[in-house]
Amino acid sequence: MDALLLHQSEIHGGVFYGAIILVVVWELVMARRPLTHSVTVRWFGNISIALINGVLARWAVPMAAIGAALIAEDRGWGLLNTVTLPAWLAAAAAFLAIDLIRYFEHRVYHAVPVLWRIHMVHHSDMDVDFTTGTRHHPLEALLSGAFVLAVMVALGAPPVVVLIYETVYGGFSVLTHGNVALSTRIDRVLRLVVVTPDMHRVHHSARQPETDSNYGGIYSWWDRLFGTYCAQPAGGHEGMTLGLEYFREPGDQHLPKLLLQPFVGTIPPRSLRQPGRAHPVPDGPA
Repeated sequence: MDALLLHQSEIHGGVFYGAIILVVVWELVMARRPLTHSVTVRWFGNISIALINGVLARWAVPMAAIGAALIAEDRGWGLLNTVTLPAWLAAAAAFLAIDLIRYFEHRVYHAVPVLWRIHMVHHSDMDVDFTTGTRHHPLEALLSGAFVLAVMVALGAPPVVVLIYETVYGGFSVLTHGNVALSTRIDRVLRLVVVTPDMHRVHHSARQPETDSNYGGIYSWWDRLFGTYCAQPAGGHEGMTLGLEYFREPGDQHLPKLLLQPFVGTIPPRSLRQPGRAHPVPDGPA
């Protein structure tokens, strides 16, 4: 286990960049939808934001989630450090708890207006592909980074579990945002447990009831359990409009506009609904 922690950067980076290579090839061979907007503009904006966030993370939140977990373990902080559990049970509980907390964090970004203004930069992408997963406004990256550090200290998750979760979560973020085709049968089976690209793509629909659905990061059952699951978009995947209705101009995808989106313009009021119940569509071909 100590060896894993010593090589945490290599492990996390290897899985993350390996997932990117896999999804890029998959998108080239079997794309789910045709891209409708300039790849050059989108990729430049999305990847530039990812680079900015990487620099900010090292400067403003230098202590990574694993570092916070190590400190909590050393000082006996956090819930799981105050109870005696078998190692396997503590690891499973920590992994599930982190994913559940991330699910609710995502919901809060949609529910609180000021946080939605920051998070909507992620949703204003008018196509969804492997770069969309890195498209988070720097303010969101900083807030989420600080939140994750607090969660790791409060939870007292074993450091190795944090490494495994962060690595899996990073890979899933690339995969679930991929513009990749997956057979209906395989998708139906996989989404009983984990989030699939088709399931998450609904979350990027321009229809608000669909935007406010499918918040899960790794496990799909949180959305089913808490009533935010939407099986398929009302118009089908091929007919679904992606992005946000108030950011439809090509210029909105340029980097300066992306960085300014949270601070300019009037955003229509949002009414959070139970998306799965608003337009129930059974699992199946879309």
